[in-house]
Amino acid sequence: MAQTSRAARMWKCSGLRWAVGGPELKWDGGRGSPLPRGKRVAFEVAEGGGRTCVGARGNPCPVRAAVPERGTGARCEECARLDRAHSVAADTIADDPRPYHVYLAWFGPGLLKVGITAEERGSARLLEQGAVCFSWLGLGPLMAARRSEELLRAALRVPDRIPYGEKRAVRSALPGSAAERAAEIADLHTRALALREWPESLRREPYQPVDHVDAFGLRDLPAAVGEVSGLIAGGVVSGEVIAAAGPDLHLATGQGVVVLDTRLMTGWELIPAGGDTDEFTVPVREFKKSVVDLQDGLW
Repeated sequence: MAQTSRAARMWKCSGLRWAVGGPELKWDGGRGSPLPRGKRVAFEVAEGGGRTCVGARGNPCPVRAAVPERGTGARCEECARLDRAHSVAADTIADDPRPYHVYLAWFGPGLLKVGITAEERGSARLLEQGAVCFSWLGLGPLMAARRSEELLRAALRVPDRIPYGEKRAVRSALPGSAAERAAEIADLHTRALALREWPESLRREPYQPVDHVDAFGLRDLPAAVGEVSGLIAGGVVSGEVIAAAGPDLHLATGQGVVVLDTRLMTGWELIPAGGDTDEFTVPVREFKKSVVDLQDGLW
């Protein structure tokens, strides 16, 4: 009976999603847990098991393969291959008929990227990536959008990826006004549209910056002392949500503010942590002193 009761309390996380009302933790079976600022997050990783592959494209892993505790993908090699077999991000689809937006995103001083997202998704992709601000750049067919990405990388040296570690390191030291935060995007937008090699089938979009500081809760965000490096069987996470950006939760804990990348939660069996526990017993990687000095007291 005790084992049945314990199994009924187990949850498997399928990741953080951004809905109209804000971020939600999604669970296998379709349920969601909204994460408004001030909400307490407290869970324990079930003992006696390990992290297993989450499968691919809605299908479970046929062998329930073990996956590394500290990876963010939570897929075995075969399921990862299947998941990317029809992925726009992996550039494996060339005949998608949907229109695509090209966007410029800013994550902090000097941290800009170019990317594409299906028009029907709106700004969801930018919220998922933790973009502090962004502006559309163009709209058109998938391959034209892809060519514009390549053009900006080659001509203006704009990357299409920013490591999450770099995004986290600057969130508590962002410029104070929306205009300051958007300044680098404004300049890049002008230079991008002036390129002569711009694809003809891609309609230029006007500069209209969108700021996510309030949506993420980054205004006056306290500096974080570190980030969760991985979950472990029997480990406990407990803290109050003070901000959420992309897949990251900034949690106020007894150790200070700790960042939890919710992608690390996938593949584990989780149970509610008992009572009003302040325990935090999963590994935390402290931010390096060089980063601290740069950000005026991050540690």
